[in-house]
Amino acid sequence: MADCFIGIDLGTSGCRGVAIDDRGVTLAQAATVLPPSRHPRPGASEQSPDDWWAAVARVLRELLTQKPGAVRALSVDGTSSTLLLCDADGVPCSPGLMYDDRRAVPQAQTIAQHAPADCAARGPGSALAKLLYLHEKHPHVAAHAVHQADWISGRLAARHGISDENNVLKLGYDVVERHWPEWMTRLPLPLELLPEVLPVGSPVGPIAPAIAAAFGLPTDVLVVAGTTDSNAAALAAGIEAPGDAVTSLGSTLVLKIFAERPVFAADYGVYSHRLGDSWLIGGASNTGGRVLRQFFSDRQIKQLSARIDTERVLNLGYYPLPTPGERFPRNDPHLEPRLTPRPEDPAEFLQAMLEGIADVEATGYARLTALGAPTPRRVFTSGGGAANEAWQRIRARRLGLPVLRAVHTEAAYGTALLARAAVGARSTSQSLQ
Repeated sequence: MADCFIGIDLGTSGCRGVAIDDRGVTLAQAATVLPPSRHPRPGASEQSPDDWWAAVARVLRELLTQKPGAVRALSVDGTSSTLLLCDADGVPCSPGLMYDDRRAVPQAQTIAQHAPADCAARGPGSALAKLLYLHEKHPHVAAHAVHQADWISGRLAARHGISDENNVLKLGYDVVERHWPEWMTRLPLPLELLPEVLPVGSPVGPIAPAIAAAFGLPTDVLVVAGTTDSNAAALAAGIEAPGDAVTSLGSTLVLKIFAERPVFAADYGVYSHRLGDSWLIGGASNTGGRVLRQFFSDRQIKQLSARIDTERVLNLGYYPLPTPGERFPRNDPHLEPRLTPRPEDPAEFLQAMLEGIADVEATGYARLTALGAPTPRRVFTSGGGAANEAWQRIRARRLGLPVLRAVHTEAAYGTALLARAAVGARSTSQSLQ
């Protein structure tokens, strides 16, 4: 029986799994939904960790029923900044505060008094702000603060209180020096709650015997430290070398570029995730699919895009935003959307919006380069907009670069690559350098 490697992707609304062989061929896929986040008060967004585990169990069982091969390793990614407290046995002591939970405003103000200006742990949505909030609400009961992916990996390996170098970025970890910084000792927080940090793609440990028995897996299956969902998607897209970039055309516009050195620019929301000795530099704009859907349905976008003559450039100077305010590539909380003049032909209006988003993308990569990132050499595309051929032609002209469809679009595939690399089957981004 051939070897296989499993990646699990935990998102906000669902869980997906992929099994691949040592050549990267997909052998099995599975997916399930999660209950929606609860919002018990303004700014709050939480889910039950037990729901996460139930979803992972369903996906894992469905993958295994497809008999993909002999499982050698598995890895898990999750949403960035989603955090919970658990006891020494991994039993949750709190709900999971989701990435979009913004209730920790006083705690963020405390962090701002101590954290460096370019620290990713600043702001009420950071994992560190959530940790201070949870510690105040649940004092003296927890042993570990862990992220969504950490908790699942810990349960799989019966090794709790561990994390990876990507998930801990917004918990305050210094990813350049690879340690918890001194300024965190001045926070009202017992530092023993902080997780042990492992490099992305490194072994957490063998699967727990009870878990192996429950799923019919051998006891030598390796649990591998994962990453965040967006980084897993970038790995799946096909990045291989410095200068490879990934644009996600989803509700927002997210840019990432593979680099040899990190870049941090908090004013623009630009941070760098470590992948071995290399880096994934990213920034996100508020433009994207959300503003398109304020004017067009998905069906209309498809129909009108077929009418666009991409050889005829409109150049109306649009800056499409769903609401006022932008952070990257321009830092202006009051920036107004610019969607005039409006052509009478709806296909031309859509074209002007697609051109405007492409201009923001080009400006974004120029901003990253000006901040110290490498010049992009090619751009992979993921997200719903990747299937729009007219948009791809517009973007290629604006960027002056090859624009390619992502090799794989599932974040779970990128996480499966981490599992494969951990057992030395083949390289994943040069074996994460």
